[in-house]
Amino acid sequence: MSALLEQISLGGHDATSPTIVIKDSIDIEGHRTTGASRALADVAPAQRHAEVVQRLLDQGWHIVGKANMHELAFGMTGFNEYTGTPVNPQDATRIPGGSSSGSAAAVGARMADAALGTDTGGSIRGPAACCGVIGLKPTFARVSRIGVAPAQSTLDCVGPFAHEMRKIVLAMSAISPSFDRNIAGSGARSARVGIVRAEARQDISEAVELAVRKAEFAPAFIDLPGLADAFSAGLSIINRETSAAFGHLVESGRLQADLEARLRAAANTSDQDVKNAERVRTRFTHAVDHVLEAVDVLVMPTLPDFPITLEQARNGTSVIAMSSLIRPFNLSGHPALSLPVPVRGATLKAGLQIIGRHGADELVCAVAARVEAALSA
Repeated sequence: MSALLEQISLGGHDATSPTIVIKDSIDIEGHRTTGASRALADVAPAQRHAEVVQRLLDQGWHIVGKANMHELAFGMTGFNEYTGTPVNPQDATRIPGGSSSGSAAAVGARMADAALGTDTGGSIRGPAACCGVIGLKPTFARVSRIGVAPAQSTLDCVGPFAHEMRKIVLAMSAISPSFDRNIAGSGARSARVGIVRAEARQDISEAVELAVRKAEFAPAFIDLPGLADAFSAGLSIINRETSAAFGHLVESGRLQADLEARLRAAANTSDQDVKNAERVRTRFTHAVDHVLEAVDVLVMPTLPDFPITLEQARNGTSVIAMSSLIRPFNLSGHPALSLPVPVRGATLKAGLQIIGRHGADELVCAVAARVEAALSA
């Protein structure tokens, strides 16, 4: 049960109502939004639902729980000494990923049809790839963040997890009123796919290409300049914005030691660091836009490797490179989805990441659905 912090029964109750869990950084009226942190354990209950929660309820969804998470959404492992670490449904010895670990694990364990998470530097796509489920980071600002912590962010996006693309589409159509289900269900037969040459395990890269070809796309291979710079720049902005939101909690003495250390380090992000990062943001966004003039979507691995073990995480193995292929698209704001794909000779599935043009979340979903159908045929 460590995937859930609290069981809830709210909204539709009949057998046809789709069920969903909500990450504990998203307000549910009458319940505390603690960010899975002891430092916020005594905050007052939320006075109203976050906009995405209200939209789900208005569409007949049944909320069944608040999902656990990496403390204050500031980490990639999902490891949490205070609330417990969610169990990775693919392999209980491995990390579930962060920060939306509970959301991914709950979907993977079939506790709900879908889950909401947030993605500031890969925090939906990373756990989705770790846990063998689907996770979508929408275009930045496509989905409301009113009632979501932190209140101010230039990177963070609310998005859904599910086992099936049809449920991703159903959830997106609930939380994003402009989302067009007809386009998302179009089949994307004529979509032009570009596979980005990226540094990842060879067998994972091969699995990504094989999945694209099984879906009968004829991919082009593409170089995307600036990935490494965008990865570093994204971290600078995450550090500055997370420090602004939660740095005051360092003196509470109630944070996990590793999180306290990261927040103290984040406070040292300079104005020049941020200015440099913003220049990289502009340059990389233009680079992605440019390559998306020649193709409709980009495809690449979600993570460069399989998730590390819990023991490795406890012993301090760095996971910073885990987000090398996902954080850049927070910086640029493009929609990006992770879809599980089998890897030859491996017991774990890896993540296939699909990136689209700004606002083309529906086409990203349509391409993902086509790949999903091909893999299940």
